[in-house]
Amino acid sequence: MTSTSTQPSSAARRDARSVPTSQILKSVERVWGYRELRPLQEQAIRAGLEQRDSLLVMPTGGGKSLCYQVPPLIDRRTDVVVSPLISLMKDQVDALKANGYPAAALNSTMSTEERKAVGRSIKRGELRLLFVAPERLMNDGFLKFLQDVGVGGFAIDEAHCISQWGHDFRPEYRRLAELRSKFPEASFHACTATATQRVRADIIEQLRLREPNVLVGNFDRPNLIYRIVPRVDANAQSLEVIRRHQNEAVIIYCISRKDTENLAGYLKAMKIDAAAYHAGMSGDDRRKVQEAFAQDRLQVVVATVAFGMGIDRSNVRCVIHTAMPKSIEHYQQETGRAGRDGLEAECVMFYSLADVMRWERLIAQSAEQAQKPGPVIEAATELLGEIQRFAAGSTCRHRALVEYFGQAYESGDCGACDVCLNELDTLPDATVVAQKIISCVARVGERFGVGHVVDVLLGSKSDLIKRCKHDELSVHGLLKGGDKKQLVSLTHQLIDQGLLSRTTGQRPVVTLSEKSKPVLRGEVPVVLVKPAAKANAAHGGKFDSESWEGVDRDLFEALRQLRAEIAAEREVPAYVIFGDGTLRDLARKRPGSVETMRGVWGVGELKCKDLGPRFVEAIKAHCRANRLDTDAGDTAATGGGAPSSGGGKGLTAGALASFDHFRQGKSIERVMQAMSRARSTVTGYLAQFIEVEEPDSIDAWVQPEVQREIAEAMKRAGADYLRPIFDELQGKYEYDTIKLVRAFAKAKV
Repeated sequence: MTSTSTQPSSAARRDARSVPTSQILKSVERVWGYRELRPLQEQAIRAGLEQRDSLLVMPTGGGKSLCYQVPPLIDRRTDVVVSPLISLMKDQVDALKANGYPAAALNSTMSTEERKAVGRSIKRGELRLLFVAPERLMNDGFLKFLQDVGVGGFAIDEAHCISQWGHDFRPEYRRLAELRSKFPEASFHACTATATQRVRADIIEQLRLREPNVLVGNFDRPNLIYRIVPRVDANAQSLEVIRRHQNEAVIIYCISRKDTENLAGYLKAMKIDAAAYHAGMSGDDRRKVQEAFAQDRLQVVVATVAFGMGIDRSNVRCVIHTAMPKSIEHYQQETGRAGRDGLEAECVMFYSLADVMRWERLIAQSAEQAQKPGPVIEAATELLGEIQRFAAGSTCRHRALVEYFGQAYESGDCGACDVCLNELDTLPDATVVAQKIISCVARVGERFGVGHVVDVLLGSKSDLIKRCKHDELSVHGLLKGGDKKQLVSLTHQLIDQGLLSRTTGQRPVVTLSEKSKPVLRGEVPVVLVKPAAKANAAHGGKFDSESWEGVDRDLFEALRQLRAEIAAEREVPAYVIFGDGTLRDLARKRPGSVETMRGVWGVGELKCKDLGPRFVEAIKAHCRANRLDTDAGDTAATGGGAPSSGGGKGLTAGALASFDHFRQGKSIERVMQAMSRARSTVTGYLAQFIEVEEPDSIDAWVQPEVQREIAEAMKRAGADYLRPIFDELQGKYEYDTIKLVRAFAKAKV
């Protein structure tokens, strides 16, 4: 039997180095509908084209996949992607096929005939990417097959799994180093979202990468808003957050299987569409939950950390941790499952010192089972200490995460975390409460745990308290009427701050520390935090306003419904059809034909031809029902760029009709009513009117003092983009208002 090698020649590799950027962008636009590359993507793609080893560290949602998908497409070769989960492979292959990209996976769920068909496609050189798990890849027979057909490169996804210093070490990944000797001409590309400097060095060593191009992206995820609040009642607190995300996808992480089942049951009782997911469930039950969530038929999944790596859903709008994860790497990866589409998302952690004690016990048990207590405990305890300091700290969350991964954070106030949004709600009489708690610890002889200390303060008459005669102490009932869960949280905060100490072991005891007596003497003020009464921003902070700018929300919801229908028909996840970012752009630009739909972000050539007619018809139906113009173009999104010369050339009929109203000085509200248009549309018309007609004043629409304040901000931040002006004003004014003042400033130039 003969076979055709897909391994490119040395000459082909040399030619690949001269591939112009325009050719790369043309391929990306044709297949994926993206008209520009994100930071580091071109460098990573060129490493693949040059067949130079590389290590790419890019946060979730940063576009890692594109970096190993483009080179074999341009080079017309076959590359292998090592992926740890079957479900993740399936989602990636489905998404690639929907874009017309030739890809396939080989896994244990496939029939013999299906696997043979994939093998034939590889031999014919038809596939550009083949996804496999490390166990299958390292099978001797399969390696021989790949050597016969030829492989251009290997992309190792989730590469941190190869490092013992990583947060998700997997022994089977260690064998991947053997590939180097079997495929000496192939290039190797390690990809991960979370890796410190030590983990990066270990990946390079373990994979035997040869002079790799090390590309480390910005670890900051500005579209995520981080909140860490004291855990008082995880069930009630989770419900409050979920209700901020009505009809949106939410993942909730718990430590144990029992926790997931209890919380899922509570949420169902509260009429929330939720389901549990953990390793103790049958494979079929887990698959059903995962598929329902991926296909947008399930709103909330309550899961252990086993859930998520196999989910490629891009529009998760919230991730909740009901307890502290065991490392910052875990936290970064798990919160990274929110907002993968680049749109706003919220990440909330309910923290308690009890989490630290719980993880310490689990780490000790795991080390005992692994029969490697020393190294395992040392590495895990070090990571646990880092996440504890992060959770208990009060510095900007974005800054803390970025600096942990060794990068400088230069953005100042992030405007997207509880600290920078001034949401940390402090207890007004914290020092007095702290003195009472510390006094109680001393009075019970420093021989009891947090629960007993709290019971004494609340005035409990339990058998233990009576037996110890603690009901006779002066501190008994000192905080009677207080909330027990909150008091436990406050006591844990005192331990976190070193104002109290605790012993280790199965039954930790609370004791005094060197800092306890100065607090009792009133020499040291104490700050304690309680759960905020209400978050200041719904969930997206400043980013939320910008990402929705110019979007017709009613149309967006209609397109979501259409997407769900098509996804159900084709039995694929909804995001495989279109991501939320694409739907928002469709609802912003309202294309009235398949041709103009090609100008929408994320709409590639095949999808435009395949899905365009149905989406365009839905858009036209919405516009007819609401008396809106189609083909709003970029002007609806930006509030009117510089119009073409020629007395309104390039303006829509709706925009021109609005000018008569504005010439009469009518308010935005009156024009909305007269034209039956949304506020965002009318504001866009007004911005165009201002630039075209150049009125002497815009006082009819923006108060003079507001104009002056925005104009000053524009001088400091520049007038090219709205976001810097919005940030300079600290979100004081809406984008629509800033847009009008900017248009007026441009008209006067």
